[in-house]
Amino acid sequence: MTSHTDPAGLVSLPEGHQRASLPRVQTGLSDRAIAWLFIGPTMALLLAINLFPLLWTIFLSFTNYRANRPNAPLWNVGFDHYVAILTDPDIWLRMQATAHFVFWTIALQTVIGFGLAYLVDRKFRGHGFWTTLILVPMMLSPAVVGNFWTFLYQPQIGLFNYVVGFFGGIAPGSFQMLGDVTLSPWAIIIVDTWMWTPYVMLICLAGLRSIPDYIYEAAEVDRASNIRQFVSITLPMCMPFIMLAVLFRGIENFKMFDMVNLLTAGGPGSTTELASITLKRAAFEAWRTGYSSAFAIILFVAVFGLANIYVKTLNKVKAR
Repeated sequence: MTSHTDPAGLVSLPEGHQRASLPRVQTGLSDRAIAWLFIGPTMALLLAINLFPLLWTIFLSFTNYRANRPNAPLWNVGFDHYVAILTDPDIWLRMQATAHFVFWTIALQTVIGFGLAYLVDRKFRGHGFWTTLILVPMMLSPAVVGNFWTFLYQPQIGLFNYVVGFFGGIAPGSFQMLGDVTLSPWAIIIVDTWMWTPYVMLICLAGLRSIPDYIYEAAEVDRASNIRQFVSITLPMCMPFIMLAVLFRGIENFKMFDMVNLLTAGGPGSTTELASITLKRAAFEAWRTGYSSAFAIILFVAVFGLANIYVKTLNKVKAR
């Protein structure tokens, strides 16, 4: 049997003998372990912030707990709170007021926001200045907006009444936007539309800017009119963005509280008492913590269910 020398010239091995491979020793953590090391604490914190309050609220919804009596005996009431809420006619009136507010704010913000986006996308002279000016309401705090519009709605000194009186020929002091049962719901709708239409405009503008120019060029070659291009190209391709804006604004307006509380506090009477106002009164005025927890869970399930159905519809539209 012959032998040969390895490339280093140090060890002589018999011919045909294969060198045994030594196992590779890995030191340190794997990439997956490092990734979990970084995102693990963040995920745990998010779960603690989001999951624990939800589970705690579900637990309280089945009890007689009151936050102002933390040492009172605690017992299980079962589904009594849920049955009481779902069979209360006043709760359904509050939900009806909330649905009225959500529907009209979304309708107005979508139509006006898309119209403004379509005009801004034309890139006329000074469009940058006007775009910035339109975005100003969205940058303000709801508390500032609520106090600002409360002053504008004043029947004696408010600018809103004088503008309506100038164009409508009505005496400025003859109506009260915040004190009238018929006008007060529209007062908060006007304010919310004024504040959040720019948000819808930005989303719609992103949809308009995503349409390639060659599609319009091909339509012009086919001698399609502007109306035909709008109906067949612009609107269908912007529809996913419009539906996304509707989803975001619908969720936000369903839980609207701060601005409505500043403008009307649910009045006059209970005309503008949205579901969020009712929840606040039950939790922090009547101190019915278990009852308000059940109401919060019902609202959460309603929003989550409707949003889930809407997202499935949105995905179908995007897939076309």
